[in-house]
Amino acid sequence: MSLCIAIAATVLTIPATTFSLSWVHSVEKVEWREEWAVTHAGLELRQASVKGSGAGMEPGEGAVLDDGWWRWKPSLAPIPELRLASSGATSGGWTLCHSDGCMMLGALPGDDAVLSACEPGKGRVEPSR
Repeated sequence: MSLCIAIAATVLTIPATTFSLSWVHSVEKVEWREEWAVTHAGLELRQASVKGSGAGMEPGEGAVLDDGWWRWKPSLAPIPELRLASSGATSGGWTLCHSDGCMMLGALPGDDAVLSACEPGKGRVEPSR
């Protein structure tokens, strides 16, 4: 399995079965992190973390405070795709990290991206950084 990232008319294929997303909450200015797996059933959210709590960012059920981060394992079914819509209301976009490095998605308004599981060999492989 690989991760496909559709940005405008380009599809990047990342040869990874796990990745993380992090971003800063638009109101509270606190960092969120999510750990994802790329599976045959789709994208599976394995863990979520938030550095604090506040409006619209309450830790999930069973959250544990660990070194200043609330961490929990969401019990959600895999999803076929994850749409990242960039509004420009935050200080930046999402940082996507995988085994070969990190990249910024949605740094500017309208820089939307769609993440999904894909078969190896489809799309373009992102160069290593």
